[in-house]
Amino acid sequence: MNSLQLAMVLGAAVILSASAASAADADVAKIKTLEAQFADAVTAKNVDGIMKAYVPDESLFVFDVVPPRQYVGAKAYRKDWDDFLKTFPGPVQFTVTDLSVATEGPLGYGHSIQHLVGKGADGQQIDFTVRVTDVYRKIKGKWLIVQEHVSIPVDVATGKPDFSSKP
Repeated sequence: MNSLQLAMVLGAAVILSASAASAADADVAKIKTLEAQFADAVTAKNVDGIMKAYVPDESLFVFDVVPPRQYVGAKAYRKDWDDFLKTFPGPVQFTVTDLSVATEGPLGYGHSIQHLVGKGADGQQIDFTVRVTDVYRKIKGKWLIVQEHVSIPVDVATGKPDFSSKP
């Protein structure tokens, strides 16, 4: 291979690498948009909107902070969200921060801090922060959450949850 051929091969590799990076950046942006739409749906207490972030079949798997230990399938997790949001008769404020996302082909993963504030049925303010790890899959060109793990740190000394967890 002469130096011109080598330069052409290396140039093509750089172009392919830049193209792959651009596609990955676009996928990360799409997942971040999905998470923003999810946050808006939670704030609106719109369960249909919330569930648009998740795979809509029985392959969805979620570890949530409320019993039972796990939710298998979109139908079960939808009921969890519906029941949860009914505990807030008025509006809620929900934010997703510290979102970090990576993709590799049709799979992605991310983690974030999610914070909810609202008044419960008894009028008392509920304010808590959770840690969330998501696995995403690109299905028919659309990114969806296929697995989720929601957790709250626990103070080992007291055995009590730390609802306002700080780094």
